[in-house]
Amino acid sequence: MEVKIVEDVKNIECDVLVINKFEKKQTDCDFVNKFLPEEFTGKNKETILINTLGQKLAKNILVVGFGEEKKLTNNTIRENTAIAIKKCGEIKAKKVAICYSTEINYGGPAVIGAKTSDYRFDKYKTKKDFHIEELYLSNVDNNLVNKAKIIANSLDLSRNLANEPAAYATPTKLAQISQNIEGIETQVYDYKKIEEMGMGAFLAVAKGSIEPPKFIHMKYVPQNPKKRIAIIGKGLCFDSGGLDLKPANSMLTMRDDMSGSAIVIGVMKAIAQLKPDVEVHGIIAACENMPGAGAYKPGDILTAMNGKTIEVDNTDAEGRLTLADALCYACNLKVDEVFDIATLTGACMVALGTVASGIMGNNEELIEKIIETGKTTGEKFWQLPMWQEYRDNMDSDIADMKNTGTRYGGASAAGMFLKEFVNDEVKWVHLDIAGTAFLEKPQGEYYSKGSTACGLKTLIKYITE
Repeated sequence: MEVKIVEDVKNIECDVLVINKFEKKQTDCDFVNKFLPEEFTGKNKETILINTLGQKLAKNILVVGFGEEKKLTNNTIRENTAIAIKKCGEIKAKKVAICYSTEINYGGPAVIGAKTSDYRFDKYKTKKDFHIEELYLSNVDNNLVNKAKIIANSLDLSRNLANEPAAYATPTKLAQISQNIEGIETQVYDYKKIEEMGMGAFLAVAKGSIEPPKFIHMKYVPQNPKKRIAIIGKGLCFDSGGLDLKPANSMLTMRDDMSGSAIVIGVMKAIAQLKPDVEVHGIIAACENMPGAGAYKPGDILTAMNGKTIEVDNTDAEGRLTLADALCYACNLKVDEVFDIATLTGACMVALGTVASGIMGNNEELIEKIIETGKTTGEKFWQLPMWQEYRDNMDSDIADMKNTGTRYGGASAAGMFLKEFVNDEVKWVHLDIAGTAFLEKPQGEYYSKGSTACGLKTLIKYITE
């Protein structure tokens, strides 16, 4: 979809012109007001399609209800635009124009909603899915639209990577993509260097696969940064469960276990173009968890980068092991804040479903900032507890800790495990996107089946604003 800004979309020949209607108010189009049925009141997410019968340059006008004007937000605009684009796709409209009458500058959220709704992963289909070709906007802020286009393109990149089969999105491929982001300095460490750095937890997970591990460090450094941030993405390019093998059905979508790393790559691509006055480090410990001849075993003792020892209770609790060394590495960079984003626990999915991501950390103010930022981007985060009892369940008789606890409170236990590898002086937030990163069926106004890149919009907004 190509987004174009024009002087007046009403002067554009198009398949559909999309306008809005508030409850208890007429639209700004007399033609539409004349033909709107009384039962169409303009309730939020209500739509009606009117054929202009050649009386307008637009073949059809799609009216979208925005609800009460005083309750209008960017979320309203983004979600309703997504609904409108979906309707336009159903009638195979190739050229769509949008003209909203609002006090909010609608260009940015409209672009995000439109491009997210139009997204399909059809790379491997011989017959491609239908896509809208052109989207026209007028009376919008060009800068906000351009920023939205950057974010939308980063969303596409992250979603594509997480939707790709594991045979394509290998650790080596992620490293190559990271190195090709213009404006980002990227260092990739191989097996030998990872071993020299003492990343025993990360390497243990990688040893069962023929695919070599890659530790990726992307860096954006502006002049005189106001603060320094590290974002870590879980990079399990495929998770078989290791020797504690997953059931076959549970492996079908395990290509998505690198969703966190895909999001970090997307964020770094956007950061390079948006150029905030914040130093940002993108970190990925990329590998596969496979049951090959060199696979780590239940009962093994691993030593992480900070010297702490871990008894392997279950090889399918591997993501936290890779993140443990990545967290140590990030803290050694002397950054102010560290975020990790990971498809970490099935327990979080059980608790929160596919609607909200879990959030934990060691700084309440930072956690609250992310939750509030998520409210403006349409991404929901729910704080889960981090109490000592969850950590006590991971005590080991022969090491500093086990990598799992009991079957209960698994998301919080994983958070407490990660906390062991974060320096106390660093503000840290953990985002568990196990339920929200990848959908088995379409959800809401614009998420299609597959990858969502949930968390990307929130992290970009937090870093850039």
